[in-house]
Amino acid sequence: MASPQVKPDPAAPLSGRERERQVQRIFSEIAPRYDLLNHVLSMNVDRRWRRRAVDRLAWERTPDGTFLDACSGTFDLALELAGRPSFRGRVVAADFAEAMLMTGAAKLAGRPVRPVCGDTLRLPFADGTFHGATVGFGVRNLAALAQGLQEFRRVLRPGARLVILEFTTPPNPLVRAGYHFYFHRVLPVVGRVVSGHPWAYTYLPQSVREFPGPQALEALMASTGFVETGHHLLTLGIAAVHWGVKA
Repeated sequence: MASPQVKPDPAAPLSGRERERQVQRIFSEIAPRYDLLNHVLSMNVDRRWRRRAVDRLAWERTPDGTFLDACSGTFDLALELAGRPSFRGRVVAADFAEAMLMTGAAKLAGRPVRPVCGDTLRLPFADGTFHGATVGFGVRNLAALAQGLQEFRRVLRPGARLVILEFTTPPNPLVRAGYHFYFHRVLPVVGRVVSGHPWAYTYLPQSVREFPGPQALEALMASTGFVETGHHLLTLGIAAVHWGVKA
């Protein structure tokens, strides 16, 4: 008798082009509730994380420069930079999920942020375009992480800084246990109820679980040509901000 076929888990992170299509589908479908869920599920601590990321960008050296925010979503990180009192430049906010850009468009009125529908693995910009770059909670979704880092390096000017804000796994065992309970038990249920999407918020903890830890990501940044790399854990190690400079 033939064994029953087991249906694949739609929330399991895929690889290659299938991963690209999976991520694009997820973020297109959850776009209408994305901002609400970000703030609710993080209890608004995500706002503080974004401030810390922009603090690491060293944008003050070229306050009238052009900066990239990749995997920009609904523009929260781009707007954090654009809203700094001394900032006189512009932010190019790129994302390959057009629905996310359209959802966040109303927040851009009068702000120096230009949305671009573009793929981080194939950035539609010339070499050496930007004075700095940020990416918030996006690199773990890339189908080819090293390729994405190489693209960042390509479009940055020499001496420009890349700052990555990303989830990670807390090093403290007690914090880690609570984190896993929330991430794997509570978050998927709340995310499913609020977003109406059956598995997007199950994909999230699975994608974090398979993502390299802070030391491994820092080493990968160094191997792809970044210098002065470093990272800092945020909120007991729930997230981390990473940085590196194009040599």
